[in-house]
Amino acid sequence: MSQPLTAHDRCDRCGARAYIRACFSQGRELLFCAHHARRYQAALEHQISELHDVTQRLFTASPT
Repeated sequence: MSQPLTAHDRCDRCGARAYIRACFSQGRELLFCAHHARRYQAALEHQISELHDVTQRLFTASPT
């Protein structure tokens, strides 16, 4: 299993913070921000073996 996504992980498309990790059967992975994950979701659905989605972090209050 891949490491948890952190604030240091960046979208492979635009460089924004990554909230989605798409894992492929060949051991490769792509990281996406929430925007690009939604944009490419249909194309990825049939190619990925595992999806790690932590977009709920966008809607939870961060500790001060």
